[in-house]
Order: sequence, then structure tokens, then C-alpha cells
Amino acid sequence: MTKFEIFNTQPKAYRLSDFDFELPRERIAQYPSDKRGEDRLMVVDRSKNTFNHHRFAELPDFLKNGDCMVYNNTKVFPARLFAFKDKSDSEVEVFLLRELEEQIWEVLVKPARKVRIGNKLRFSDKIYADVIDNTISGGRVIRHNCPKSVFMKYVMSNGKSPLPPYIKRESEPIDKERYQTVFAKELGAVAAPTAGLHFTESLFETIAGKGVKLAPLTLHIGLGTFRSVQVEDLRRHQMDSEYFKIPKKTAATINTTKQHGSRIIAVGTSTVRSLESSLVSGSDVNPKNTWTDKFIYPPYEFQVVDALITNFHQPCSTLIMMVSAFAGHDLIMKAYAEAIKEKYNFYSYGDAMLII
Repeated sequence: MTKFEIFNTQPKAYRLSDFDFELPRERIAQYPSDKRGEDRLMVVDRSKNTFNHHRFAELPDFLKNGDCMVYNNTKVFPARLFAFKDKSDSEVEVFLLRELEEQIWEVLVKPARKVRIGNKLRFSDKIYADVIDNTISGGRVIRHNCPKSVFMKYVMSNGKSPLPPYIKRESEPIDKERYQTVFAKELGAVAAPTAGLHFTESLFETIAGKGVKLAPLTLHIGLGTFRSVQVEDLRRHQMDSEYFKIPKKTAATINTTKQHGSRIIAVGTSTVRSLESSLVSGSDVNPKNTWTDKFIYPPYEFQVVDALITNFHQPCSTLIMMVSAFAGHDLIMKAYAEAIKEKYNFYSYGDAMLII
């Protein structure tokens, strides 16, 4: 070992450009597979520095009795609404992002230049909202005029399913079912936890039958998951805050599993973000009901998760940065190159990866 190697012990400081790669347009899945669960599965082994090709239905073969699989049970709601500016025939798209408090929402509006503080947006004869503020990200804050139950009933009946910006089509009836996990329960997300889209109820039963414990948590995914990083120095990037909830039972199941020396399998990056955000001291997961803006990128020492199920993510996204922190930057870049070569499908409706 040279003198330089002895003193050069600092981990590499990765930058935005380290996570860039060229992805052919045809690899971006525009529709889900014909049948849920029929997608491909690349298994990446960190200890062997290898990747192998399987089908998602084979996932139980890689799980063991005593493992705990943690999944995000958030439910996507039809967040795209249309309204008319009061005293005008101008139609405005209103994309609900998150409820800030009773009757008050943060939204995106299109065209934004036509919507100002003081405008009234009319959704129906009885339901309207006042624009009361701007947000630093270019959105608006609105206050609607009716009880939450009435407003949400209108949203569920009249809203359109949100689709990621890289799906270049309007939402269709198939998206109402397939852009939702089979275990979706807690309403509040505007984007699906896409690693969970591959699971079927029968696959869940098979996994449970192997003695794998199933533990839910909730993180309501926002549009920030699609927002590009604008700074080369990753330390300057600010994540959007997202609400998450870890029940006491889930925390206890995870901590007991780890105490027994078994693995924690996270379904999706949103699950990882929740678990890592719950830590107070040591590696015990704590019950939580709060917000997180945690940004995970390499180098990062994970405290909870032993294996990760995830999709293939966008270049330069915070998601590929988290996955690279978990599996190692070089191994992930090689795996992505292999996925492109083998014609895997990418992004929300694409294929999956299991990192062990």
C-alpha cells in the first residue's frame, strides 16, 4: 500500500453526472404487462458482484423462513381535476399534491400563468376553491369551500388517475387497476410505489406460506419522486417532504426479526426511505407518524434493510442514487447496462430488480 492509499481513506464524493446513462426510448414502458406479476426480475448479488435473470413469479425462491418483507400500502388517488376560473371560460388543470390541513391543499395548476392569488376555481355548481398562496416550487395553495368528505367524494368520482410524466399518453381504464398495488389501503399518494405493482394476491400468499412475515407501512409518494436533481453537488439538493407512518406492530416485527438475525426485505425505495427516517439511535425502527425529506445517496450506511425489491429508475434521479447507495454505484451501473442490453423495461410499468 502506498503512502497516498494510506491517507486517501475518504469515500468518493459522487456527483449528479455519475448517475447519468443513455436509455433508449423504447425501453420506457408505456403500458403494464398483459398480466400482473409476469414481469422480469433481475437478481443482483452484492456479495458475488453478479446479476442473473429470472421472472418475478420466482421471487419466493430468494426469500427465507424468518425473513420480514416490508411494503408500502399507500393508495393512489385520482389527483387530476379540471376547474374553470370564476367569471371566465378558461379551463384549468388542478393537480392535487397534498392536503396541508382541513380544506387546504397544495396543488399544481396548468396553465400556471393564468392562476393568481385571489382567483376562484370552480369545480362544480357547489364546489369551488380560492387560490390563497403560491409555493416556492411554482405551485399554488387552495382552500375549498366544503367539508373534506364532500370534496373527496367529488375527487374520487371526477378525478383522473395521475400517470408519470414519462408515460406519453392519457390515463386509460387499465391504469385505474394496474397503477395501484393489490395491497393499497391508505389513500394519499399521487404516484404509485411501483416495486409493489408486480405483486399478486396469490404471490403474497405464497410468500407468507414460506414463513416470511409481512409488515405494512405507509409513505404517501408525491410528485417530487419524478423531479430531476438540478445541482451537480448532491449535498445541495433538497428533497420534497412526504408523509409516512410506521405502525407499532410493524416496528416491533422488524426489530424482532433483526434481533433473531433474519433479513429485512424492503419493497421499494419509499419503504427504505421510511425505515431509514424512523431511526432515533442505533438500528431499531421506531413507530412514526410524521414527514420526511431524507435524501439517501452514496456513501450511506443503511441501518435496517438487508435486501431491496425495486424497479429500474430514471438517469440522475434520487431513486437510482438510493439504489446505488445500497448496492454500490459500479455494480448498479453494470446491472443497468445489462438490463438495457437484455431489453428489460424501465420505470413505473417496467421490470423489477431484487438486490440481495
